[in-house]
Amino acid sequence: MTKAPEFRLDGKRALVTGAGRGIGLAIAQAYAALGAEVTLCARTASEIEDVAEELRSAGLKADTLQMDVTDVAEFEAAIAARPAFHVFVNNAGTNRPKPLSEVTEDDYDAVMGLNLKAAIFCARAVTRRMIAERVQGSVINMSSQMGHVGAANRTLYCASKWALEGFTKALAVELGAHRIRVNTICPTFIETPMTQPFFEDKAFRDMVVSKIKLGRLGRVEDVTGAAVLLASEASSLMTGSALMLDGGWTAD
Repeated sequence: MTKAPEFRLDGKRALVTGAGRGIGLAIAQAYAALGAEVTLCARTASEIEDVAEELRSAGLKADTLQMDVTDVAEFEAAIAARPAFHVFVNNAGTNRPKPLSEVTEDDYDAVMGLNLKAAIFCARAVTRRMIAERVQGSVINMSSQMGHVGAANRTLYCASKWALEGFTKALAVELGAHRIRVNTICPTFIETPMTQPFFEDKAFRDMVVSKIKLGRLGRVEDVTGAAVLLASEASSLMTGSALMLDGGWTAD
C-alpha cells in the first residue's frame, strides 16, 4: 500500500518573518500546531511575544526574534547565533501602490528594500547556516500573483515580486545539491491588516473580486495549507516552483 503523505512538522525548526500579523502570523500558528518549533520574527516585539506566549500556553513550541530584516548585518548575526532552521518563510513585505508618475526614490527603496533586497539576504543568511550544518529543508518565499501578471499602480510591487520569482528559481538550482528546496507562494488579494484599508474603497474591492474567478477575496487560512505543504515532506520533490493561490486570477 502506498504511504500517505506526511504533513506533520515534528522535529522541524521553522522561522517566519513578518509573523506579527496577517499571513505570517497564520503560518506560524499552523506550523506550531503541527509540531514545529516556531520562531516568530517581526519588528514589533509586543505582537510576536504575545503570540508566542499564547502558543506556549497551549503546549506548543515558540520563541521570538525581534528584528528589522532590512538590517542585513543584524539579521545575519542573529541567524549565525542560532541552530540552523529546517523551514524558512521569507514573508516580510510591503506595498506602496501609486502610478509610476508619482513614485519616489523613497517608495522604491522601501518596496524593493524589503520585498527583494531583504528577502535575498535573509535567504542567504538562513541557507548558509543550513549548508554549514548539513540541514536539508525548505525555503518559502512569499511572492504574489503580481509576480506573474501586471497591474496599474503596482509597478514597484510587481517588479519586486517578478524579481523574487527569478531569484527563487535560481536559488533552487543552486541549492538542489544540498537538498534544500526553494519555492514561492503566490496569493491573490488577501484580507489582512495591511490590505484592509484598500478594501474600504468599494469600487476597488468590486474590481478585485471581479477578477478572482472564485468570486471572493482570499483569507489568511487560504495560504496556510500551501505553507504547510511546502514545509513538510509531502512536497519533497518540489523546488523552483510557484504555488498559485489566486482564485483563478491568472488563468486568463
